[in-house]
Parts: sequence; structure tokens; C-alpha cells
Amino acid sequence: MKFSRTAILISLLGLFAPLARAAGDRISTHFSSSEMVDAPNFEVSSETAYMVGIIGNPNSYEVPAQFFTARWRWGVIERDSWLQGYNQVYAILMAEPFTRGPENRYFGISLGFRYNFAKPGARFVPYVSGGVGLGWLDSHANVFGAQGQDFTFNILTAVGVSYKVNDHWKWNVGVLYQHLSNAAQTDPNPSVNLLGPQIGVTYVF
Repeated sequence: MKFSRTAILISLLGLFAPLARAAGDRISTHFSSSEMVDAPNFEVSSETAYMVGIIGNPNSYEVPAQFFTARWRWGVIERDSWLQGYNQVYAILMAEPFTRGPENRYFGISLGFRYNFAKPGARFVPYVSGGVGLGWLDSHANVFGAQGQDFTFNILTAVGVSYKVNDHWKWNVGVLYQHLSNAAQTDPNPSVNLLGPQIGVTYVF
């Protein structure tokens, strides 16, 4: 299976739709104290997911995953609408032991964007995120449906909601989609599509 165009669209359309709409909006960090969106400059997160294989691969993958994420604020949407909130750029380190499937482990990185639909004073903040990256696993090209080489690209997409506990701590829960493929560098190129719940804790600086 070649590197999935559908997977790329799923990952990026939901993320860039609000950004495209926001392009015509005024982006500012100048608010009165009563109208200010709580948009942290920098935060770090530890997030855990448990994903299962879906769509197209004959192996029944099960993958617990650990993500360590750093996020930087990149623009605040001042307009009072459903798009009000702020954008972040992020970098992720990921470690994924495979509990079911031909491979045993995956280590990778990802870069991307996260949009937070935040209202002034809100403790619950819905978000959508998406990014791309690369990594390495212990491939088994001789096994049907396994990955054809160690070097592999990844696509991540997540939707969820965070809850502000106090000025420094937040919890989040969501659903994560991950796509692994080597972009047709081997033939066959059996991709892996994973989906599952994710929980995490965030520290705000």
C-alpha cells in the first residue's frame, strides 16, 4: 500500500480548516483582562495512548504509546466566535512498544500544529491537532503485512479536550489516529493505521 493520501488529508484538513478561516480574522494578544483568552506561551505534556490497528493491514496491531510533547503559542484569535482561541506549534518524542503485531517497538519524532478553541475564563478547552514525522522500528519484511524497512514516516491526528486544574496544570483526554508508512520505499509497502484513546497531563510555564 502506498503512502496514504487519504491519511494525509484526514490529518491536515481538520487542523487547517480553522486556520484558513482565521486568516481573515484579526490575530492579537491585546485584550482587556475580562476578555483575555488564557493562551500559555509554553507548555510540556506527557501523554499515553492505547491504539489498535484499523483499515487495511492483516495484522491485529495493538500499540501502547508514550508521547512527550513541547508546545509553543503561535497566535491568538481575538474574534468572538466559535473559532476564538489560540494556535500552537509542537514537537513530540514518541516511544511505542508493540504488544501485538510483527514488530516490537517504534521510536519517532513529530512536528505539527494544535488549535485550541478557548473562551475567556474557560476551564474546558477543546482542541484539534495534526503533524508529520519520522521514526524507526524493527521491521520484518519477510512477514506478510509487516513493515518493509526500519525507517518509517508517521502522521498523527488528535481531537480532544483539556481541563485547566490551576495556573500550571491541565489534564487532557482525546482520541488519537496514527499512520505509519515508508512512502513506497519498499514494495510491498503495507502501512499501519492505528486508533485509540489518549490521556495526558500538561505543565504550563
